[in-house]
Amino acid sequence: MIVLNHIISNEPLLIATSVVLGLCIGSFLNVVIYRLPIMLQRDFEKQCCEFLNIDNVSIDDDFSSNYNVFNLIKPSSHCPHCNHRLKPWENVPVISYFILNKECSRCKNKIPARYPCVELGNGLATGLVTYYFGPTWLTLALLALTWTLITLTLIDFDHQLLPDEITIPILWLGMFINTLDLGSGISINDSVIGAIMGYASLWFLNYIYKLIRKKNGMGYGDFKLFAALGAWFGWQSLLPLIFVASTTGAVLGILMILFLQKDKFTPIPFGPFLSGAGFIFLFWGPQINAFYITLLVR
Repeated sequence: MIVLNHIISNEPLLIATSVVLGLCIGSFLNVVIYRLPIMLQRDFEKQCCEFLNIDNVSIDDDFSSNYNVFNLIKPSSHCPHCNHRLKPWENVPVISYFILNKECSRCKNKIPARYPCVELGNGLATGLVTYYFGPTWLTLALLALTWTLITLTLIDFDHQLLPDEITIPILWLGMFINTLDLGSGISINDSVIGAIMGYASLWFLNYIYKLIRKKNGMGYGDFKLFAALGAWFGWQSLLPLIFVASTTGAVLGILMILFLQKDKFTPIPFGPFLSGAGFIFLFWGPQINAFYITLLVR
């Protein structure tokens, strides 16, 4: 307890500790980002086989298919190429990547640069949130939201999937946090209305799009993520949130068409832009809302 009080009372030490914590959490986020979609696929395959009354046949084509038990804990961290079990010193966030010369110590296959980037990015984001909000209970809640948004961003980028296993809990957590007097400034009424309107608004837009184009314009995971953001930031933030996310997505889409020769009909996951807008609102939500309201009343 004495050590904890010393860390909290010393701002530089608090920030440094939070960055190290973020690096370690980032290492776990890499596990979630990679393994959760595989776990969901396996579960879906099992349910399909049970429904069709046939033997369970997995279509996994990576190293996960070598394990009967595959979750966020088991098996321990392995090289996806040779199944080499990582030693503790090979699993230190960021540092191990450079100690190992960016390759597996056994098979010498290259380690994707994404792993240290996620760890470093999460460490910096954790330090930034801690620096901005200080040592409060609200900071812990906002860190949970930050880590979740990073995870959802990369899963959606890889698979165009926003798992219910993440979006639903973070939605309920947002409403729960706003029932407590932690200084968020969002009432539980605004939170509940934000969740309802967040889901309903994107569902309605997608319904209109489907009537016109005969196909979905976004996934149901986007509805749930937007509902979660509404639960965290209140219904007043929904329009500015969707404006920031849509503008960013449109700019990126145009750049991809101009410089990467992408087809204009190439689907782009919307979750990363919603998550990015949510992270921005952590710091400047009230200011963005005030600016947006000023524009509306002019």
